[in-house]
Amino acid sequence: MKPDPKGPSCIAVGGQAVMEGVMMRSAHSFAVACRIPTGEILIKEQKWQSVWDRMRFLRWPFFRGIVTLGEALVNGFSALTWSANMQIRHTPAGPDGKKEEELSGGGAALAITISLLFAMGLFVALPHFATMLLGLDASSLSFHLVDGVIKLVVLLAYMGAIGFLPDIKRVFAYHGAEHKSIFAHEAGLPLTVDNARKFTRFHPRCGTSFLFLVLAISIIVFSLTLQFRILPWGWADNLLKVFIKIPMMLPVAGIAYELIRLSGKYHNNPLLRPVIWPGLWLQRLTTREPDDAMLEVALASLRRTLWREAHLDDPSTTEGVLFKDLSEVPEA
Repeated sequence: MKPDPKGPSCIAVGGQAVMEGVMMRSAHSFAVACRIPTGEILIKEQKWQSVWDRMRFLRWPFFRGIVTLGEALVNGFSALTWSANMQIRHTPAGPDGKKEEELSGGGAALAITISLLFAMGLFVALPHFATMLLGLDASSLSFHLVDGVIKLVVLLAYMGAIGFLPDIKRVFAYHGAEHKSIFAHEAGLPLTVDNARKFTRFHPRCGTSFLFLVLAISIIVFSLTLQFRILPWGWADNLLKVFIKIPMMLPVAGIAYELIRLSGKYHNNPLLRPVIWPGLWLQRLTTREPDDAMLEVALASLRRTLWREAHLDDPSTTEGVLFKDLSEVPEA
């Protein structure tokens, strides 16, 4: 079923798949729901406020993209850590009575750091040095075009490879459930499994689409700004340019965010279809068709998020509340 968003009056909600669940975030709510080994749905929800509510200038175009990216990383890792720990906590001990240790706050911070370093190495440093080894001059337009092609190949290979892992397959299916649930919300329909199931799993505001736009925009930005030799020694010049590229990813992310906003708002505009289509195609790698149990979890997270938006004066938080199924989770 094709989406038919209600438009600006619809409360904006974004999400992310986590371990056996889905995180949803709106302007004032941060919710995570996951299916624990007992079969029940466990939900954590709390009031949330963006840093730009306290520093208004961060809402300006291009600034807001950088803020959104930073908050998405922090919230995403927080949700992943919680969902993983809940799976461990609610899994019975083995025959020897031992259980896997939960990830601590320090362990989560270390995981974030390692993941960011890995991403920079895989998608910035590796393509750059691979292009250099092909004998191209880092000051030429052809260098950055080939660098971009290698980045795309690395991205496709990485997404395709991890998609074979059983746990990641389930995460990708929850990713599809997240998209279908948000589409049902944007269409103004009751948040039920039957309604969500009708929609496509490909959403124009997906993080996968964002990644593609970051890659495409980085080719243009680096081609325009790095067409000169900084140091006279080849290896040193290339190494310096890699370090320059890393902070330059922030303005690149800001530009990509503005395009994602436009594509989500005007996804039927023919002028924006060339921007939207590659990201939607890539989502064939990062989403799977969810089953009804997965849709229940995604809808439960979304229901709790919208409940908060309707009850902003309620000071309570939901920290690990169990629901037997979706019918027990109230709609806003």
